[in-house]
Amino acid sequence: MASTMFSLASAAPSASFSLQDNLKSKLKLGTTSQSAFFGKDFAKAKSNGRTTMAVSVNVSRFEGITMAPPDPILGVSEAFKADTNELKLNLGVGAYRTEDLQPYVLNVVKKAENLMLERGDNKEYLPIEGLAAFNKVTAELLFGADNPVIQQQRVATIQGLSGTGSLRIAAALIERYFPGSKVLISSPTWGNHKNIFNDARVPWSEYRYYDPKTVGLDFAGMIEDIKAAPEGSFILLHGCAHNPTGIDPTIEQWEKIADVIQEKNHIPFFDVAYQGFASGSLDEDASSVRLFAARGMELLVAQSYSKNLGLYGERIGAINVLCSSADAATRVKSQLKRLARPMYSNPPIHGARIVANVVGIPEFFDEWKQEMEMMAGRIKSVRQKLYDSLSAKDKSGKDWSYILKQIGMFSFTGLNKAQSENMTNKWHVYMTKDGRISLAGLSAAKCEYLADAIIDSYYNVS
Repeated sequence: MASTMFSLASAAPSASFSLQDNLKSKLKLGTTSQSAFFGKDFAKAKSNGRTTMAVSVNVSRFEGITMAPPDPILGVSEAFKADTNELKLNLGVGAYRTEDLQPYVLNVVKKAENLMLERGDNKEYLPIEGLAAFNKVTAELLFGADNPVIQQQRVATIQGLSGTGSLRIAAALIERYFPGSKVLISSPTWGNHKNIFNDARVPWSEYRYYDPKTVGLDFAGMIEDIKAAPEGSFILLHGCAHNPTGIDPTIEQWEKIADVIQEKNHIPFFDVAYQGFASGSLDEDASSVRLFAARGMELLVAQSYSKNLGLYGERIGAINVLCSSADAATRVKSQLKRLARPMYSNPPIHGARIVANVVGIPEFFDEWKQEMEMMAGRIKSVRQKLYDSLSAKDKSGKDWSYILKQIGMFSFTGLNKAQSENMTNKWHVYMTKDGRISLAGLSAAKCEYLADAIIDSYYNVS
């Protein structure tokens, strides 16, 4: 509690009143009486013909902290909850929903949890690096169990707090051991990427990615910007299902990207948040990472199980660093642990055991792949129906095929900020202001309604 002392001279009433008026304004008090104005902490004493009054003013030490703006993604969900319109649709947050637009817990997750109960698993602390069984199956899932990098023990893996926490650990590693190195981030990218590197004090810049004219990939711009980056930069790449655009490079384009990164001695840094959830195939969605690994490149990969196993609230992920030798991997892992220790000490155990059971038990693993195909299939289905609805309703002849060319749970509609705001204000469709919608939150029954909203916003709002 901070206190401020004021001394008032009785011989100078005009000055006294002036100061009182000033104090009234600052303290927002509505009375001129001393007891009401100065409160119960008011003290009065006479000394040499002067009256001294002490005032204790409650001033917060946090007065200089301003109100933070709402999160651009999570804030959408808050606004959606406050809307009472029955037609409202939440296409902001990237979380899978059923056709009835309800959260979905995978059946295989329930089975893995039941197994944990049957075993009587305890809740003891995990080591700093996390659950060993989790780390093993996670690296194998990413690179392939028979990949030489696994057999040669060249991958340093520690469990992280989902994708965000894993990215944060990697950012701390860059800041400490590659001081001054820049991270290149796609434009646009997931909204939290910039926050993570800002808070880790890692400099970053953007490379061109999205071409608004084609609603596709600006591949030439991307290559040019990666070439122009300072040698040894970290290039942040979305392994599959680019967020927010849903636009991925082709295999041939990935090869060219790898060529340029090798030529410039850059370090690839993959964010893999949707393995198996984008195409329905774990191997296909990991092909970009495996392509770079097959070239002998050292790289970083942040993983998340939020989407593909529906473990949103369990905060389960990993950071992997592929090194040129097993010795280097051992040293890197020791430093990853050193960075994690003061951040969160050790990671959560429940979700890690779920992953270890699902991926490690063949029966569960096969069931998981089937459920992933089902979820990915539902998203592909509503993507197709949205395209069909747009094409049928729009009589202008506009080509909406870019909707089908995108992949994963998101679609970049091509709507600008004003048009996106019209979607929300008029149609009660909640989405991010960059025009991204989450198809995982769309049902087949709502596709025609969404198409009407998009067409109205596209043509009637500039």
